[in-house]
Order: sequence, then C-alpha cells, then structure tokens
Amino acid sequence: MPTNFLHTPIDYLNGVGPARAKLLKAELGISTYGDLANLFPNRYIDKTKYYKISELVPDSAHVQIVGKVTHIKTMGDGRSSRLVATFIDGTGSMELVWFKGQKYFKDNLKLNEPYVVYGKVSKYGLKYNIAHPDVELLKEHRSRQQSAMTPIYPSTEQLTKRNVTNKMLVRMMQQLFSEVQNSFTETLSEQIRSQHQLVDKNTAMYNAHFPKSAALLQQSIYRLKFEELFFIQMELLLQNRIRKTRIKGYAFEKVGEYFNDFYSNHLPFELTGAQKRVVKEIRADMGTGAHMNRLLQGDVGSGKTIVAVLTCLLAIDNGFQACIMAPTEILAQQHYQGVSELLEKTGLKVALLTGSVKTKSRRTIHADLEDGSLNILIGTHALIEDKVV
Repeated sequence: MPTNFLHTPIDYLNGVGPARAKLLKAELGISTYGDLANLFPNRYIDKTKYYKISELVPDSAHVQIVGKVTHIKTMGDGRSSRLVATFIDGTGSMELVWFKGQKYFKDNLKLNEPYVVYGKVSKYGLKYNIAHPDVELLKEHRSRQQSAMTPIYPSTEQLTKRNVTNKMLVRMMQQLFSEVQNSFTETLSEQIRSQHQLVDKNTAMYNAHFPKSAALLQQSIYRLKFEELFFIQMELLLQNRIRKTRIKGYAFEKVGEYFNDFYSNHLPFELTGAQKRVVKEIRADMGTGAHMNRLLQGDVGSGKTIVAVLTCLLAIDNGFQACIMAPTEILAQQHYQGVSELLEKTGLKVALLTGSVKTKSRRTIHADLEDGSLNILIGTHALIEDKVV
C-alpha cells in the first residue's frame, strides 16, 4: 500500500462502489480512504457475551443471541406493515421485527441457517422481540476481525433507509484496515511519544476502531487527541511567529496625556495587582509594532472593561482612534454607557454603532470618524462594515 493511500477514492474500497461512495460522501463527507479511517466510533458495545432466549427478561439491555430463522412473514398494511421473522435457539423462540428495509431482509434472510442477532429486547404479550436487530451469519461473525468491543459509528436517516447499517460500516472499516496493513505514517517523534507515553500511530488507529482491550482503547484515544491538539498548537505558534516577524504594524511607544490624566485623576478605583500586570503587558506588546492577540479572563465585575479603556487611551495618545466590539447589541450598549461615564471628564468623544442605529446618526458617526473628531467607537459587527472608515 503506497504512503498516499489516504487520498485513494473510497469507490475503490472492496464492497463500496460508485453508488454507495456517492451516498457516503453526501451523508458523512467520506470521499477517500483517509476520510473513512477518521470516521471514529461514537461509542462501543461489549459483544463478548451470548444470551439464550430462555435467559431474557422484559426491557433488558442490548443482547446477542445465536439461533436460526424458521419463518418469515409480512404483517399489516400500509404504514403499519412490518416484517416478522421467527427466531429460535433451542431454549425458546422470539420474533425479529423490521418496519423499514423489509424487502432487503425478506430477500436475504436464509431459513434454518445459524445467525447471530443483536439488539434491544422488548416483550409484547407472551413473546419477546427485537426491532431492527443487527443480523449476521454465524460463520461470517466468526471469520471477521473480532474485538472485545464493537464500534458504533455515526449514521443518518438516509444511510439507514439505503441499508448502510452500522454492520456494513464496520465491514468497510475492516476491509480498509485489511488493505492498508499498518501503513499510517507516524506524525510524532520518538522523543515526544516516549516523553508522553504515547502508542504509535498504527496501534492507535487500529484500536480506536477495533480495540483489543479497554486499556488499549483509552491509550489510543489519548494518543489521537494529543496529536490533534499538538498540531493545532503548532499551527497557532507558527501563525503567531509569522505575524510578529513578517507583518509590521504601528508601534505605540508613547504613554501620554490622556492615559496619565485618566489614570491619575479619573480612575474610579485602585487597580488590582492582576490588572496592573495585564496593563503593563499590553503596553509592552503595543510598543513592539507586532500583532497582539490577547485573551483577558475574569468574572463579571472584575474590571476587564477598565483594562480595555486604558488600552484605548494608549492608542489615542499615539494619534489613533480606537474601537471596542461586542458580540451582542445589549452588551455593546452596556459598554457604551459604562465607557462614556468613565471618560466623561476627559473631553474624549465616544459613540455607539450597532445595526439598529438610524441612518442619520450613522452618517454623523461616519463623518466624525473620518475627520478624526470621534475618539472611541463602540458597537457590534457593524463596526467592520465597508462604510466604516
């Protein structure tokens, strides 16, 4: 198997074909071997135990039973139509019921052949039944790749209607791993794997689908999650480095009149140690001319807004205007009221721009922005419209 097998169209996988490939792409976004390999199970079911019909109890959990289908019949008409199969195992009999996909099972179920059925048991009257069970010939069940836990994959209504069942997805996955034969490229160095005690890529991929034990399943999931987060973090660090080294912005080197006046004369309370530290870090970042991304966390009322105001004043002292964007109109209005009160005695002009601002007021704001008389603009995503200069 070539190293680029992940890009192989899913049509080429034995048992798929063009029609089923089209359905998989439409419903699950699966176009290639790689897409299928990365369709991880939602959950796993332990199928190591087999029950006898005589052991069943009403409303028991999902069970697995070995037996034979002796009769098949269609009952009811129209929407109440259902296919009912009599299933026996030597200790008793029960019914298997299908409301959908009746023709498929009526044409394909073989009488008096050993089957393994799996599903949730219910009881109506004196008879136990399983609605829409997983059904597999016993000889196929024994010959396929076995796992202590059976994977349950994501599905859709259309896949179910077209008989692309979980059992079929499991078979596709088994065929995929049979073809690729440990060909997943290792993405993490031996040093990182050793340091964090991570299993190798091939072990992780196989056991995420067909876990040989609960312990290996957990190790495999941990390894794959670690890998994903590791490369997300690497990408973020790379982008950060590019922004700081290649994209030059404006260096706000001056701490001037507005900042000092507000800090000394109009600050309504003494800043906490954490606030002072954050303001100092922001001042240092803004002085470099590099793109700054910063997340400021704090409870409601902890003083995040005052830090934003001080940051705006740094920009104004260096000859620029500033804006504060909020995710909702209500929050934007709250910020506008709060910031206006804080800066009331500084002589700075603050305005609010949201989607509900009237056209006449909007024109005034646009004009004040362009002539530089507006210092701070607060609003929603309306701030980044093309007309706002």
